[in-house]
Amino acid sequence: MANAKFTTPVPVNEPVKSYAPGSIEKKQIKDELRLQRENQREIRVTIGCEKVVSKDFVDVRSPHNKNLILAKCQKATAEDIDRAIQTALKARKDWAALPWEERASVFLKAGELIATKYRAEINAATMLGQSKTVHQAEIDSACEAIDFLRFNPKFMERIYEEQPISSPGIWNRLTARGLEGFVFAVTPFNFTAIAVNLPTAPAMMGCSVLWKPAATAVHSSAVAMKILEEAGLPPGVINFIPGDSGMISKKLLAHPELAGIHFTGSTSVFNYMWKTVGENIANYKNYPRIVGETGGKDFVFMHASADPDEVVTALVRGSFEYQGQKCSAASRAFIPKSLWPGVKERLVGETNALKVGDVEDFTNYMGAVINKSAYEDITGYINYAKNSSQAKIIAGGEYDDKVGYFIRPTIIEAFDPKFKTMVEEIFGPVLTVFVYDDHKLDEAIKLCDESSPYGLTGAIFARDRHVIHSLTQKLEHAAGNFYINDKPTGAVVGQQPFGGARASGTNDKAGSMFNLLRWTNFRTIKENFVPVTDYKYPFMQES
Repeated sequence: MANAKFTTPVPVNEPVKSYAPGSIEKKQIKDELRLQRENQREIRVTIGCEKVVSKDFVDVRSPHNKNLILAKCQKATAEDIDRAIQTALKARKDWAALPWEERASVFLKAGELIATKYRAEINAATMLGQSKTVHQAEIDSACEAIDFLRFNPKFMERIYEEQPISSPGIWNRLTARGLEGFVFAVTPFNFTAIAVNLPTAPAMMGCSVLWKPAATAVHSSAVAMKILEEAGLPPGVINFIPGDSGMISKKLLAHPELAGIHFTGSTSVFNYMWKTVGENIANYKNYPRIVGETGGKDFVFMHASADPDEVVTALVRGSFEYQGQKCSAASRAFIPKSLWPGVKERLVGETNALKVGDVEDFTNYMGAVINKSAYEDITGYINYAKNSSQAKIIAGGEYDDKVGYFIRPTIIEAFDPKFKTMVEEIFGPVLTVFVYDDHKLDEAIKLCDESSPYGLTGAIFARDRHVIHSLTQKLEHAAGNFYINDKPTGAVVGQQPFGGARASGTNDKAGSMFNLLRWTNFRTIKENFVPVTDYKYPFMQES
């Protein structure tokens, strides 16, 4: 080990490329899209340095083109999971014993590989596999993933720098050990960057990980795994185990060496995992760390002093980018009656003008929702609104799944503030608006705060500074990421650490040092330079 105190490079957020006509990046991404569309891949379970050999594969299809098979993905067996656990446990000790700067180097290199060599590949995989436009892929699978891999090493360094004071003759030290056992990382379909961060954050701190990617995002996740291997990640530190969620969870959650869960997904699944951990608590070697980001019913609250044009733009972007499939997407809005006519006219006009279709057509604003199950759930809410006297659809409401799972951006005006689509998570391109009487402001604020079980993101719009202060205080617990005069989406690593409370998760703030703290187990070391040699204390003497 070198006789030096190392510091990681100062992280800077990755600039977003424009993909403007004639740009190099636009040519590169179009070439890569064609390459991936024409060349079907094989995605294998990865355990240690072994790519598992099996004939149990499933098709990976594109949401906006159901006939396009992007890859054949292998499914991990129960035996594979048993072997992956043992491989992770064996790899952990040597990995954790590496100097922290050696671990950091792996992930810093992975970030640079995404920024350069693999940018087009991981973006194209995200576009085709998750139906993201090139802009949505760029800010996710390129920029945010790079940011996690650049900023987390600096956060790790800050954690290690935190040390206790020492009294004369004593040297006190604090070491942040990786968790003893393995971490179970369960990643979602909607953000490739989250799929990168959930396994790498614990690994960076010296943990070993079993990574279960979403079946609907396995195409881009496999690219990420390839990049980590090329960056020098030792075999067994992160094991890639696509497959049956129920079987994998059942085996891992019951294992005595489960050290932690890093999860992003639905509230119901997270509740099941937490309950299962509770039922098995006496069997574990340690108390597992449980970190989860789950659902949301994210809001935009408009005050009468707000600028209507700003609110409309925030609603269109915040509700319908990536088909409303962001955890942070605006799903409900409270608009004052005095401003509703003007807001409605522009909001409906701009929403109806949005183009929906294949993301390889760069003029489209939206692609398809992720799969048949999501399509049926979302259209079920739309049909419910169509058939209700308590609401009306004022924009969109159309859908078609002949080629892909396409749903027009839809706006519902609800006459009941507790209407189904105002309070339940939909996770699709559906915005519900409730128009409140200006003189019932406090009542509307209370509804915004209390009518949903979630507390992920929210935005307020107002010009009056007293109003901004009041809304910020009254909606204190309504959102873990709170925006003033901005849409409730687009959190940036290092700038807006992300996470919410209530039914939205444990709020451990991905994109900050607070998340990394969850993957450490501290040890205090006290060294006494001058040990005492007599057990007697002065008070024991009478004279």
